[in-house]
Formats: sequence, structure tokens, C-alpha cells
Amino acid sequence: MSVEPDQMTAIMCRGPKDYRVEQVARPQAGPNEMVIRIAACGICASDCKCWSGAAMFWGGPSPWVKAPVIPGHEFFGYVETLGPGAAEHFGVELGDRVIAEQIVPCQKCKFCTSGKYWMCEVHNIFGFQRVVADGAMADFMKIPHNAIVHKIPDGISLEDAAIIEPLACAIHTVNRGDIQLDDVVVIAGAGPLGLMMTQVAYLKTPKKLVVIDPVKARLDLALEFGADVVINPSEGDAKAIISGLTQGYGCDVYIETTGAPIGVTQGLDLIRKLGRFVEFSVFGAETSADWSIIGDRKELDVRGAHLGPYCYPIAIDLLARGLVSSKGIVTHGFTLEEWDEAIKVAYSLDSIKVLLKPAAT
Repeated sequence: MSVEPDQMTAIMCRGPKDYRVEQVARPQAGPNEMVIRIAACGICASDCKCWSGAAMFWGGPSPWVKAPVIPGHEFFGYVETLGPGAAEHFGVELGDRVIAEQIVPCQKCKFCTSGKYWMCEVHNIFGFQRVVADGAMADFMKIPHNAIVHKIPDGISLEDAAIIEPLACAIHTVNRGDIQLDDVVVIAGAGPLGLMMTQVAYLKTPKKLVVIDPVKARLDLALEFGADVVINPSEGDAKAIISGLTQGYGCDVYIETTGAPIGVTQGLDLIRKLGRFVEFSVFGAETSADWSIIGDRKELDVRGAHLGPYCYPIAIDLLARGLVSSKGIVTHGFTLEEWDEAIKVAYSLDSIKVLLKPAAT
């Protein structure tokens, strides 16, 4: 496809299941801004749910997605152009490999000014609305002045660099579980995030690490990543297995990353009294549970986990040291022009993590 010098190829979200490969204006860098050449952009489960038209992303008074917008928040790239002052502002040079955190904090609200920027009240995230900048499913992307940027050292492969964003989320989630050496930990869901959480939780050396998922290939990979026990809920009795590992009490920590309502109710059943339930998933619709389990019956500590605050440097370090890997997680790669096939594969169980690799690289 021929592209004019001031144009680029991008995926444009115009509505549910209306994502198009288009030629659009190439972004320009203003003061303290930069433009990066995208090396890779992952298709996240939330991207799949947005594409499919899940109600929570499009409906209600404050929809997440505000089309038209270029999607994509799992990315890294090379510094292509620097606006006035940007080199000093970000501490980067032309050609550097960089990643920007998915949230662009307003730097003014009570959460930003108290250091809790990942809960920014304004909450602009790349790829969902055009308030500050489009996302990364394109040849190039503008990084605004208030983005949080990290450099990626040489030696980290393209596939590993491409999972820094979800890995940071996985680290934050596992940290929220406050895993102790004698804990039995259950991770529900062995998708990309669940498999990264498995690797991170393994580094915490719990007494037992259990992963639940209905896909055998993903459970096999979880075992390679350090899981002690894997459970296919269609073949084994998860409650009986967890009871057997815990003298009948239940798991100490339950991390929910299935994105399905059954993952929530299953966790409330499997976890012990006074256990720690960590909810990470983004759901396509509302789910419900008997809240008396949380209070009256078990007095659970229910913790949310959102984004990857302060975890990007940790993710980069773990990848650089080979303690966490994308091997087996990144399963497919497509060009931007192959979007229709890419989203089809990403939305299926035939893949784990699908990357878009723009032709500009």
C-alpha cells in the first residue's frame, strides 16, 4: 500500500465491529512531545471486548470508547521525532526504544497530586479516546507531554518488549495479593495476563501455586512457568482439589483474571475465611455474587487491581534478567493491513497474545 509522506496507515475504530484500515495524517510533535515509530502493539482482551461491542465499553453516561479513535495501549516503539524541549523533558534521544504507560495522568486531580496517578480522575488512556492522543495501532504515535515514558534497554527482544505493559499490570496485581511464603495461591485464567501473573507469583515462592483454565495448552504453559497444580474445570473438581491442598480451608489468595462471571463466584467458593481476593479482569457485562460470603461468612479482603503503577521499571528489569518471558505467550503477529484476520484470531482461543507489527518497522 502506497502511503504519502505526511500520511500513515492506522486502524481506526469507528464503532462496534467497525474497525477499518485507513490512511490518516501522521502525528506531529509539539513542545515537550514526541512521535514514536511503533515496533509492536498487542491486542488486549479489552480491545477485543471493545471491538465486539461489549455494553460497558460503549454504553452509559461515560463510555470508555469515544470513536473515532485509533486503538492500542500495549506498545513500544522508537523515538522518531522530538518536539522543542522533548529530549530533556523525557530524557530520551532519537532512535531510543521507549514505552509510555497506558494512562496519561492529568497531573492536577487529588489522585495525581498524591502520587496515585493510575487512578487519575480524568483517566485518559491511550486507544480509547482522542482527548490527548490516539493509540498505537498505527505506523506512528504521538506521546503527549504528560505521558510517563520509560526507556527499554538493548537485549530485550521485540516480543518481550511488547508485553511490558501487560506484565506491569500482572506485577501490580500479584503485589496486591500480598503473597506470603506459606500461601496457597490460585490464579483463575491462563490468558496472557494470567500466564504473566503465574511467572510473577512463582517468583514470590508461595507454598503452592495453582492455575485454573479450560484450555489444556495454556495449562501446560502455566506448568512451565512454575505452577505446581493446574486444573481444567471441565475435567476436575476445583473445590475438591483446593480443599485437598489446604486441609479443607480453601486458598489464601485468589486472583481473578478470567473476565467471566464464573471466575468471581468460583473464587468466592474456593477462598478461605479471611482470604485475599484480587480482582483484575475487565468484564464485558455486569456480574453478580452473594455478597454475604464476603462479609458475614468469610470476612474477605477484596482488592481491586488497575493498570501497572510504578511497575514498568520492574517489568523491564525482570525481562532483562530473563526471569519472565513472552515465550509461548506471544503466538501470532500480523501487519496493520491484516487487521481483520488479526482480530479474528485474537478473539478466539487459537491464540494467546496477538501482536500487530506495523510495516514502518
